[in-house]
Amino acid sequence: MYNLEQHTPKSVINVAVLGAESTGKTTLCRDLAAHFDSVWVSEYMRTYLQAKWDNEQLTCTWEDLLPIAQGQIKRENTLAKQVAQTPNKNRYLFCDTSLFELMTYSYWYYGDCPTALEQAALAHHYDLILLTDVDIPWVADDLRDSPHQRDEINAYFASQLNKYKKPFQRVGGNREQRVQQVVAQLTHIDT
Repeated sequence: MYNLEQHTPKSVINVAVLGAESTGKTTLCRDLAAHFDSVWVSEYMRTYLQAKWDNEQLTCTWEDLLPIAQGQIKRENTLAKQVAQTPNKNRYLFCDTSLFELMTYSYWYYGDCPTALEQAALAHHYDLILLTDVDIPWVADDLRDSPHQRDEINAYFASQLNKYKKPFQRVGGNREQRVQQVVAQLTHIDT
């Protein structure tokens, strides 16, 4: 029913930015895309759940997980194809979250994960996975609910990445420092 296959052309360097809520993932993706004159994939879960909140005053449920996963990978695949076709020599795609993050949150909130989501999350490949540090202030919005659990959630992300042997790099500091850390990491990745 859901097609969660990842289709990233070989010429594209894809970077997944993961982490607890309000740790600067979106800002980092925007800044990296601007730095490299490339594009970034926005977090579909925010769009989906904000609409659900605005229309029904309801939050995420188990039944939302697969539609969110479908929307996220559709965005990612569409933009990956676009990046591959660009004449720009910097063929980077910065992903504000991935199905791995959705799987991790599924286990965090529900103690389980839909099989199709978990299989896809574990099969997807990223050339670089970043885990944002909890070193910036928490900012409230309609969807965020864990201001006092960010350190615990980030530790859980690290444990899940290690459990599934997904190499990752931590990134922290102010906006400029974060961008420079990622730029340095990307110089080690062959295009």
